[in-house]
Amino acid sequence: MIRHIVSFRLAARDAGVRAEQAAEAARRLNALNGVVPTLRAMSAGGNMLSPDVNWDLVLVADFDDEAGLNAYQVHPAHQEVAAYIGTIRADRVAVDVEV
Repeated sequence: MIRHIVSFRLAARDAGVRAEQAAEAARRLNALNGVVPTLRAMSAGGNMLSPDVNWDLVLVADFDDEAGLNAYQVHPAHQEVAAYIGTIRADRVAVDVEV
């Protein structure tokens, strides 16, 4: 199984705006559960503590294998969420680990 972990730093300067945007992005990401067939589990959420030093949003998603992750990446529902996040993010970091 592959665990796909992604953190986002959002572009807005105001911590309140970043929190609102992170909550909306997390809502959209979590809605992918049951929509993308290769997605086994998804959990996304906004940062709760230390907004001036921590990243703003994280997602953890599980896939059976690399092919499942690749299928998720090109799925239209994921592409729609990724497009939204692209309009609000300043930076992104990802790690894929075997679990």
